[in-house]
Amino acid sequence: MSHLAPQAAIFSPSIARAAASTAKDWAYVDAWLRRQYAHLGQADASTTTTTTTTHRSSNKPTTSPPSFERNPETLAALLALIAANEEADEDRRRLSELESAALAEVRAAEAEKEVRRSASASASAGTAAIHGDLLAEDLLQALDAGLTKDGLAALDALADVSLALDTAAEPAALAHRFVTLQGSAHEAALLLHRVGLLQSYLDDEAARLRLFLDELRRGPQYRVPADATDAANADRQRAVKAAAAALPALRRQVDALEREVGLPALTVEQVRLDEVAYLDLLAKKKDLDAQVRAFAGLPPDVEAARAELEGLRVQLREATGRRDANFEMLVERESPVKVRTSRRY
Repeated sequence: MSHLAPQAAIFSPSIARAAASTAKDWAYVDAWLRRQYAHLGQADASTTTTTTTTHRSSNKPTTSPPSFERNPETLAALLALIAANEEADEDRRRLSELESAALAEVRAAEAEKEVRRSASASASAGTAAIHGDLLAEDLLQALDAGLTKDGLAALDALADVSLALDTAAEPAALAHRFVTLQGSAHEAALLLHRVGLLQSYLDDEAARLRLFLDELRRGPQYRVPADATDAANADRQRAVKAAAAALPALRRQVDALEREVGLPALTVEQVRLDEVAYLDLLAKKKDLDAQVRAFAGLPPDVEAARAELEGLRVQLREATGRRDANFEMLVERESPVKVRTSRRY
């Protein structure tokens, strides 16, 4: 309410609530300013006390904005500043807590390492035993301490690459993995190139088809002349009217033929049975044709056919005799010769 004139009277409850909220915000801003600039106020107070002894001044130091600056714009800017400052303070507090926790963890790890080292030293007194974990940690620390900045960056890069490729940090394994990935990348690039070529081909074909469709739609050679269209429609209408006029007479003729002839009432089952019988007859005809083709070379006369058949039988008997004789000769030639031994009595 400080931004209002002292003599201004408040008659509306909404105005009263707004004024109360504004006064609360200004009180919050004044308290924050006092907390932030308390040291400046103390310094100004000491300076004012010193000068009062000489000049007798009654000026009182303050950190609040002057009355002419107490307007809604200044209040909004100060509230935004306070919110940003508190957010930054919260971030710094969280960062400090994280750093403290990390430092405590590192100190605890160092303390545990020292305890383990002392325990290992006391346990291995007089012996040559070496603790593996402690040795590995000492080696890592020595390696980190001995490497340069570039060396540490290279070591971190090697570890990151090994983790990313899920491969052991060995030159041969990493090289093999890199070659495999390079081959896969090359194949993918070739596939992308082929897909691009196919896409361009499809685009060209689509453009050509669009041009062809436009030509079909707008080409003058594909348009029907207006006079020809009217003439064709007139001819079609006359043909339809003539067919419609002749249709009752045709129906009467069909009815008369049905009454005179008596068309059989065929069914689908009868047609199926007739088809099966026809297929059976067709199969029998094929068998008979095959049997007839066996006698295709015989003469039409019965006696001549019998004579030719007897001649063929004679040839068959002669061929059978030659076969048997050849078989016996083959058996005698291939059989072992039995040596006869004379018996002595």
